[in-house]
Amino acid sequence: MKATVEIGNPKFNTDLKLKGFKVYPLDHPRTGLTTFGRRHFYKIVLSIGKARVNYANRTIDMDGVYLFFVNPHVPYAVEMLGERQTGYGCSFTESFIKPLERSESWLKSSFFNVSGTPAFRLNEAQQATIAGIFERMIAEKSSSYLYKDELMRTYIQLLIHEALRMGPAEHVSQFNSASLRITTSFLELLERQFPVENHYSPLMLKTVGDYADRLSVHVNYLNRSVREVTGQSTTAHIGRRVTAEAITMLQHTDWPTAHIAYALGFEYPNYFNKFFKKMTGKVPKAYRSR
Repeated sequence: MKATVEIGNPKFNTDLKLKGFKVYPLDHPRTGLTTFGRRHFYKIVLSIGKARVNYANRTIDMDGVYLFFVNPHVPYAVEMLGERQTGYGCSFTESFIKPLERSESWLKSSFFNVSGTPAFRLNEAQQATIAGIFERMIAEKSSSYLYKDELMRTYIQLLIHEALRMGPAEHVSQFNSASLRITTSFLELLERQFPVENHYSPLMLKTVGDYADRLSVHVNYLNRSVREVTGQSTTAHIGRRVTAEAITMLQHTDWPTAHIAYALGFEYPNYFNKFFKKMTGKVPKAYRSR
């Protein structure tokens, strides 16, 4: 399968790995669709223009001003549809953001809520607020301030808080902190298995029990926590994500269905066919022919 884990030019990626953080203005001409895949860093973008984002198994059309969050565990691709895309962006590594791991706002943000909405449409007032934060970050990046990294993390948290403020009620609902923590750990662990890069090594975690064992919790506790936080069962999350990966593989690879079935953890192709038809209403071959 064609999948990329990096975007940008080599110098950008090298600088990001060395410093852990980059902030920059955006001014891109119209481009084709980027390669679908995961990146090695988190990203927040203030997008002004018209673009289409293929995010996991969803398509998000952004026509206007949007705040968009990129999780390194979720594959995506972007296509610029307008003449130009302007705005701001900041990219940062997992190690740079490590001090925020225990922050409740971080755990409730789009970075962990991978089944939630990663894009927020902005009105004029919200655009001015978000642009102001990015401009302060850009002004500060070349300073010699001793605690510059800590200040940049504060700006990242401000962007997250603005998104939480804009989002629907489910983005800010108060859950039991232990349930929220185990749910976000489960969702992150689920996403880390994708995309599937080859058909020689099947998915390691296939059942709710597999995830519970890896997270060192009881199956019932994991199920109860995930349903409390997301409103959906653990099995539903696993099934939907496996289906999304199957669709991607059918559309973007020439692998035989049997290889796809094995890569996704199905012992026999007919098991995969039954699962796929139950989830989508169509058999894999019919979906590929579409």
